[in-house]
Amino acid sequence: MNDAFVYDAVRTPFGRYGGALAAVRPDDLAALVIRTLVERTGLEGGQVDEVVFGNANGAGEDNRNVARMAGLLAGLPPSVPASTVNRLCGSSLDATIAGARQLTLGESDVVLVGGVESMSRAPWVLPKPERPYPAGNAELVSTALGWRLVNAAMPTEWTVSLGEATEQLREREGVAREDQDEFALRSHQAAAKAWDSGFYDPLVVAVPGVDLPRDESIRPDSTLDKLAGLKPVFRKDGTVTAGNASPLNDGASAALLGSANAARQIGTEPLARIAAWGAFANEPQFFGFAPVEAANIAVRRAGITWREVAAVELNEAFAAQSLACIRAWDVDPQIVNRHGGAISIGHPLGASGTRILGALARSLEFTGERWGVAAICIGVGQGLAVVLENTRGGGA
Repeated sequence: MNDAFVYDAVRTPFGRYGGALAAVRPDDLAALVIRTLVERTGLEGGQVDEVVFGNANGAGEDNRNVARMAGLLAGLPPSVPASTVNRLCGSSLDATIAGARQLTLGESDVVLVGGVESMSRAPWVLPKPERPYPAGNAELVSTALGWRLVNAAMPTEWTVSLGEATEQLREREGVAREDQDEFALRSHQAAAKAWDSGFYDPLVVAVPGVDLPRDESIRPDSTLDKLAGLKPVFRKDGTVTAGNASPLNDGASAALLGSANAARQIGTEPLARIAAWGAFANEPQFFGFAPVEAANIAVRRAGITWREVAAVELNEAFAAQSLACIRAWDVDPQIVNRHGGAISIGHPLGASGTRILGALARSLEFTGERWGVAAICIGVGQGLAVVLENTRGGGA
């Protein structure tokens, strides 16, 4: 089996729902990050063996294999094949795993992976009637987030909203409202500090024609008092608010994966080795806890222990589920999301997996630490995780 490496990663700034990126098509966002990686590494487009992109919705302009559309729009030769994967919020991390499998099996030397989502541009859908010319009214369904057109055979306890599911998880795991708000505040402060320090400069590419210098959802002026004053969204007596949950967002991210031999083509040494990965599934309503075992599996497969893990990038769908995972792993919270997470940066579903992968690779390079874990929860009860090993050393 061959080794698979991360050579580079890039993303767009993440825009708010209806915000700065709302007028930009998702296939154009995806093409931008693909083109950026090819141009700044000096690769010829024909040296890319495969494009694998993740996308959660696929109901609008991201339809009909957005990976293929983005590759063509980016100027890759028509001979470069592409596929789109859908594991909801974990789609681009799943694309990473798919690309890594190709590399480890020796099927490819260079694979571009990533993901894209425009939640602003996700369309409303109108179900086809069971018979022509129905007399009654029809209802439009938003495809931006969550369950839609649910099968009547699905148990109702599985199909609760993501927010209600998180309320159930925080009850089970005993996560207090105050802890959730403190976690959210840290996310905003860490993201703002990371942008100010230049950490994100090599990781983010501007979207042409759009005035968005950094992630649009970061609130550096947030305070615990402001967060505490927000009303619960999903229950009158609940704890999940707009302040301690990730927002709806638009954006794209990508990573350049390659074999050891690819260093000659790319002209640089890799950032990190993809040491292992893991997937896990549990009851759909407890989707937020699924990253726990997914990461445990990945850590075991990498042949290490949690004591050796120096950095964790955990996508913050909600503060409550993030805290539940961190406590289950029994890791120091200070090694988790040092540069902010989805609560502040944003969560454009299909783009979040390679967003956390790129941040983890760069974080390990910066600190010189050896092992890191990228993990993400996924609607309908799944979780994914990838273990990276720093191959550059470095140091702050």
